[in-house]
Amino acid sequence: MARAWQHPFLNVFRHFRVDEWKRSAKQGDVAVVTDKTLKGAVYRIRGSVSAANYIQLPKSSTQSLGLTGRYLYVLFRPLPSKHFVIHLDVSSKDNQVIRVSFSNLFKEFKSTATWLQFPLVLEARTPQRDLVGLAPSGARWTCLQLDLQDVLLVYLNRCYGHLKSIRLCASLLVRNLYTSDLCFEPAISGAQWAKLPVTPMPREMAFPVPKGESWHDRYIHVRFPSESLKVPSKPIEKSCSPPEAVLLGPGPQPLPCLVASSKPVRFSVSPVVQTPSPTAQCGRAPVAPRPFPEVSLSQERSDASNADGPGFHSLEPWAQVEASDVHTAAAGTHVLTHESAEVPVARTGSCEGFLPDPVLRLKGVIGFGGHGTRQALWTPDGAAVVYPCHAVIVVLLVDTGEQRFFLGHTDKVSALALDGSSSLLASAQARAPSVMRLWDFQTGRCLCLFRSPMHVVCSLSFSDSGALLCGVGKDHHGRTMVVAWGTGQVGLGGEVVVLAKAHTDFDVQAFRVTFFDETRMASCGQGSVRLWRLRGGALRSCPVDLGEHHALQFTDLAFKQARDGCPEPSAAMLLVCSRSGHILEIDCQRMVVRHARRLLPTRTPGGPHPQKQTFSSGPGIAISSLSVSPAMCAVGSEDGFLRLWPLDFSSVLLEAEHEGPVSSVCVSPDGLRVLSATSSGHLGFLDTLSRVYHMLARSHTAPVLALAMEQRRGQLATVSQDRTVRIWDLATLQQLYDFTSSEEAPCAVTFHPTRPTFFCGFSSGAVRSFSLEAAEVLVEHTCHRGAVTSLTATPDGRLLFSSCSQGSLAQYSCADPQWHVLRVAADMVCPDAPASPSALAVSRDGRLLAFVGPSRCTVTVMGSASLDELLRVDIGTLDLASSRLDSAMAVCFGPAALGHLLVSTSSNRVVVLDAVSGRIIRELPGVHPEPCPSLTLSEDARFLLIAAGRTIKVWDYATQASPGPQVYIGHSEPVQAVAFSPDQQQVLSAGDAVFLWDVLAATESDQSFPGAPPACKTGLGAGPLEDAASRASELPRQQVPKPSQASPPRLGVCARPPEGGDGARDTRNSGAPRTTYLASCKAFTPARVSCSPHSAKGTCLPPASGGWLRLKAVVGYSGNGRANMVWRPDTGFFAYTCGRLVVVEDLHSGAQQHWSGHSAEISTLALSHSAQVLASASGRSSTTAHCQIRVWDVSGGLCQHLIFPHSTTVLALAFSPDDRLLVTLGDHDGRTLALWGTATYDLVSSTRLPEPVHGVAFNPWDTGELTCVGQGTVTFWLLQLRGADISLQVRREPVPEAVGAGELTSLCYGAPPLLYCGTSSGQVCVWDTRAGRCFLSWEADDGGIGLLLFSGSRLVSGSSTGRLCLWAVGAVSELRCKGSGARSSSVFMEHELVLDGAVVSASFDDSVDMGVVGTTAGTLWFVSWAEGTSTRLISGHRSKVNEVVFSPGESHCATCSEDGSVRVWALASMELVIQFQVLNQSCLCLAWSPPCCGRPEQQRLAAGYGDGSLRIFSISRTAMELKMHPHPVALTSVAFSTDGQTVLSGDKDGLVAVSHPRTGTTFRVLSDHQGAPISTICVTCKECEDLGVEGTDLWLAASGDQRVSVWASDWLRNRCELVDWLSFPMPATTETQGHLPPSLAAFCPWDGALLMYVGPGVYKEVIIYNLCQKQVVEKIPLPFFAMSLSLSPGTHLLAVGFAECMLRLVDCAMGTAQDFAGHDNAVHLCRFTPSARLLFTAARNEILVWEVPGR
Repeated sequence: MARAWQHPFLNVFRHFRVDEWKRSAKQGDVAVVTDKTLKGAVYRIRGSVSAANYIQLPKSSTQSLGLTGRYLYVLFRPLPSKHFVIHLDVSSKDNQVIRVSFSNLFKEFKSTATWLQFPLVLEARTPQRDLVGLAPSGARWTCLQLDLQDVLLVYLNRCYGHLKSIRLCASLLVRNLYTSDLCFEPAISGAQWAKLPVTPMPREMAFPVPKGESWHDRYIHVRFPSESLKVPSKPIEKSCSPPEAVLLGPGPQPLPCLVASSKPVRFSVSPVVQTPSPTAQCGRAPVAPRPFPEVSLSQERSDASNADGPGFHSLEPWAQVEASDVHTAAAGTHVLTHESAEVPVARTGSCEGFLPDPVLRLKGVIGFGGHGTRQALWTPDGAAVVYPCHAVIVVLLVDTGEQRFFLGHTDKVSALALDGSSSLLASAQARAPSVMRLWDFQTGRCLCLFRSPMHVVCSLSFSDSGALLCGVGKDHHGRTMVVAWGTGQVGLGGEVVVLAKAHTDFDVQAFRVTFFDETRMASCGQGSVRLWRLRGGALRSCPVDLGEHHALQFTDLAFKQARDGCPEPSAAMLLVCSRSGHILEIDCQRMVVRHARRLLPTRTPGGPHPQKQTFSSGPGIAISSLSVSPAMCAVGSEDGFLRLWPLDFSSVLLEAEHEGPVSSVCVSPDGLRVLSATSSGHLGFLDTLSRVYHMLARSHTAPVLALAMEQRRGQLATVSQDRTVRIWDLATLQQLYDFTSSEEAPCAVTFHPTRPTFFCGFSSGAVRSFSLEAAEVLVEHTCHRGAVTSLTATPDGRLLFSSCSQGSLAQYSCADPQWHVLRVAADMVCPDAPASPSALAVSRDGRLLAFVGPSRCTVTVMGSASLDELLRVDIGTLDLASSRLDSAMAVCFGPAALGHLLVSTSSNRVVVLDAVSGRIIRELPGVHPEPCPSLTLSEDARFLLIAAGRTIKVWDYATQASPGPQVYIGHSEPVQAVAFSPDQQQVLSAGDAVFLWDVLAATESDQSFPGAPPACKTGLGAGPLEDAASRASELPRQQVPKPSQASPPRLGVCARPPEGGDGARDTRNSGAPRTTYLASCKAFTPARVSCSPHSAKGTCLPPASGGWLRLKAVVGYSGNGRANMVWRPDTGFFAYTCGRLVVVEDLHSGAQQHWSGHSAEISTLALSHSAQVLASASGRSSTTAHCQIRVWDVSGGLCQHLIFPHSTTVLALAFSPDDRLLVTLGDHDGRTLALWGTATYDLVSSTRLPEPVHGVAFNPWDTGELTCVGQGTVTFWLLQLRGADISLQVRREPVPEAVGAGELTSLCYGAPPLLYCGTSSGQVCVWDTRAGRCFLSWEADDGGIGLLLFSGSRLVSGSSTGRLCLWAVGAVSELRCKGSGARSSSVFMEHELVLDGAVVSASFDDSVDMGVVGTTAGTLWFVSWAEGTSTRLISGHRSKVNEVVFSPGESHCATCSEDGSVRVWALASMELVIQFQVLNQSCLCLAWSPPCCGRPEQQRLAAGYGDGSLRIFSISRTAMELKMHPHPVALTSVAFSTDGQTVLSGDKDGLVAVSHPRTGTTFRVLSDHQGAPISTICVTCKECEDLGVEGTDLWLAASGDQRVSVWASDWLRNRCELVDWLSFPMPATTETQGHLPPSLAAFCPWDGALLMYVGPGVYKEVIIYNLCQKQVVEKIPLPFFAMSLSLSPGTHLLAVGFAECMLRLVDCAMGTAQDFAGHDNAVHLCRFTPSARLLFTAARNEILVWEVPGR
């Protein structure tokens, strides 16, 4: 009953008594007028600013209309050639207020969660695509019928509640508003239509129709949404199957469309209501109207939409579908609605990918001027400077350098003016007819937009109060014109009013409103100075008697007060300057010249510059500008000087010389700063107190042609038509360098990726390299005959490519600074293609080179190293529907993982090609009316950036059904280049100026993850939780690894027992009998963890914000796991495990995220099919009785659920095809199969298996089927849903004898109904799952098959021998019909690779062309079958890492391991650079030669091995220099002397040998520690003179019997003396459980007299011993016995590692400590880098790199 009063309809204006304005509000120009068509009173709302002229119901925003009618009828008529806006605030049933707006001001449909914007355009001619704009002159009365219920359902999936408020904004006529629950037909009224199945419009609401005329001839009916977009009456739940008429999920949604009642009209993104022309209706007989039919969404597509086959045609939603005629033929028009499959509106899930809107925000502008350099103003408070930069107005805070902007002009700003209170800013743009804007200066909002009566505005001047604005310019005849506007009401919502206009035949160069009288003005120009006055609506002027100066060319004027504080006109003087150097002082009252002075240069003999300035006779200096303060006059002249004079012009007070002619000067209001601008694009100010000149902005004086960015220094390089190359600091936007060439113009530029060098190509064909450090030319090459059109370098900086206008392509080697030409190929690049920064493109892995050529219709892809042609695509044949031949304009590669090549064409398309095959992946038609010269794709493939004329367009590249681009204005000339910054956080665009934009959308590298709590306690039954995920965005790869041309060498691979790998043993359940399994089946063996009764329980990483360390990088991969690596080529997601950590890595940059939380080593991973969820499983630990499974949110990196499924290790995980179930498989001891519901991760079903099972997989074609393989059987499980429970039906099939007695070790599903299984004997067998039989098998390998993957018609197998094979199995499906008689001859091997260990994990793309493979050697390989290559992505040691050492310059580090390898890594990227391998030996210790041993190329490594040998490796020559045997047993420690000329080595028998590394001779052996292994040798410079011994080095040796000896030595003199001998007590046997920790000692780096010791003792502590005092001075307690020790050279930090998988950091100065976890084994090694910025820790074969923040 509450709604009964609104039925059948409600007259809104009458109900709320709009005419009384008590319950409604009006603002601006709102009046009641009589309309001739309707013959009644209507409301007229007009005004140039829609937001300032409106009718609003209700009056206050806190009130609500409460109208519940489903339909809103708006009876209105747009005013001709004007914009209008209609705002509706609609409340949903959940009380969410949504604003729904309709306007012809909108260019495209936009939507957010709380705002819908629909374009509504009325046109009077033939329908076109982009008709957004002003209402036509013949706009008719319109009935806009809005279905509010469907609007909310279709576009926001919300339930309509009520209409809250309405605002009708200018410019329109409105008759009334009505609401109703009935759908009226406006063209039908009266009893004669009672039998029709429609509801006629009530008489009160109907438009009058004269007798004999058609309603459709006089009016327009717009129904929105149309009948074709009807939806169910309630929101559609995402969990339910949607109806046929509604598309949910990533699929498209209906486009906002308005249906005209005359006949449907064609529109594009915006709805267009078309007014038919009268001629189109002549000769047609009227036909009786009939009801609207429903427009089907399943109608046939047009040719344009069918060009790309089924699915998405492009990112641009222009698809059109014709509908049947729905109204009278007399109307003569048709309605076309959009193909729903093309519409990106109201998307669920994917629509959030393009938020926020806008995605870019202008941050900074490099540039000044544009139309001229005379427009630069101080704000009244003197804190900021206002100046134009082409079409953008910039406000620059002079103290902070911060910029804010006024955006809206589409052409160069020609004039600026600011009122005295900083309230109003006026601006005019140059192109005729000139458009002017008034801005609210404080908020940056445009208050008013209007056209000037002048075609070109040259100068603007505000009165001090801002009520009067005067402008000077030229009319369309070229005559000078002066206009005065009244602006007093603009701030209050009023309009700008023209007060007076005047034409004059006199030239006007400057015009000012006086400060003492707003009705008086002054102007100057060629031969005239005139005083103006506004009176009686007219502008009048009178000339000043100039006398003998009447022929001067005056350039500027300024007022000064003759007597302090006197506002009378008689007290003011006018100063006018001229190009002849004259400054005239004019009495404004008498209009005569009081004084005339002239600026003259006075030069000393031979002097190049003026020595002083006087005002006398002679040749003068041209003065371009002047400005006056109460104390001085600033003069800017064309000789480049800014001079400050006293008001009597007696002598120069101060001067500043500029690089070009000074074009404008302006004194700040306080008189302490003088702003100056030059015609060469410089803007700065002179501080009169400090006499220091500050540069504010520099600018190119011509359009910018190209740009390049350098990551390390944060620099930007630009080349311009002004023949300069400039280097800018991106942080401050200040110019750093300027290279000028007077004879040739620079055309292209690029930075070297790793060196401080940039390359520039010139119009002469020369390519030069410039040093940023020396600011000079390094090398020049002139191999081109024409102008260089493009330059690009490979990401690793090894190769450079250039192209020229004559079609030649040059390849250069840039491996060294003296780069040289490798090849020059003629007629490669299209010679007549326009010069573009995107003419050449190198793939992001550096392997491919693409360019336009050899003709404009082709794009060629080459190998970057060999320049072999790999692909040629004919662009001219791509657009089959085009009548003209298409040509390519620019090329761009996407991320390497995608393999996309983007090509922009002359037909305004962007075509996305597969870079390998050349096939079309997708297409963006009609990206802009003009060809695109530059485009780029972000590294995460999320945003596509396009230079589109004078705009920048950003497309949501990741979403197939894109909502169209976001368009950004600001440039006044075509944009020549666009680029993402190296960190992807900013965008740069170059054209008339350089714009720097912030990317507001967060990328994966931006996402921050909270740290873990200090203690993580776990227990059974734990529910969902949010866990820690530390990340490391540093340490990027220097390059994407390139595939090698051969299979990886298998160095040092020796025979090992099948049960053990690299010495690792399984000690679980050692007392119980265990079943022995083949090595190929044994998927995961938990590493042996050393634990004590005092194990660290629940120690976790501290929060990143408060921790002393931050995990930065992980070096290594757990080859001990199985299926513990996932990679999704479509999303780029790449994750693997290393110990307890899940490492998520960007394959392009090397940036890592680390997801921690597991208490034991992770055994396996599984990624959901939606790639939104990752599951990781680990074994049991000392703190948990069950293993853990953690469920991670991929997008946020947070642990959502923690479950404890098994008491033993999880062997395998798998998600069902619909991601509703997760299956977990226990190991051979547990033998448990469990099913979990992914909604809550509750246990659904669990069963005990009768035999060990090695693998499990869901049937991808049937969610209700999964299969297990194990000992001699294949088990098929059928899932049956019974209510909320799931039961399992099992069917077991034995393995045929023909397959052999081996076990089934792996499986994967093929084409239905095939199942492939691998065996431990190396065979692959194929099963028919329907019949439950094996019909085919073949021998695939000599070892067990541990991995199988299938896609398309190809099968990948990986074995325990390291062989990776690719099989063609397309014919297997046909062999199924032959049963057991099938033969394997139809299966053949396409490719084979041999890797460095047994294959344990793999992920390939859908075509199985490339993938990532993991081996037991701890290596992840990138495999490309097309090239037959494998590239090492992740490489770790096989066995325990024994030492980490660092180069003196900290550019590299080296590690040694028990696997016999010494590896050298680049410290910045942790990429493997060099590897030295010794077969069948363990490398136990390592040392790097100190910096004083010679030049950097003479750096060496000393490595000690288990056979007692000591090897010296040369880093520069990557070879072994020397091998010696100073010991008969294994070496345990090695160190260089401080001069690098001596090597000290200790062995496990306690002997210390002293040897020469150059000769290999051992000249001394110390046996003082004999009987106990040497655990540490530490050498330092002898800095303490109180020790009483001579020597240059101080070194110590610690042995396992808790003894430390300290020595002073001078090896050149063969001296070595014992300084001190320390012995520490032995601990009780029970304290260490029989396993003694090592005895470690080190010199204190911050106090040379101190020595620190840790080892087994009575107490767990760090002992600090003073060598001078010969006593222990301090003890630091520890929770456990130490396993490793390291001291920070830069800070008082001490790192201690424990067997309890914990690391402790102790601040020795503060006495505080903090614990860290992350390893899954004993932290037996920790080492600070020499700079103390990083800390390396090692546990077994995994290495963690920690960042040490400054303390």
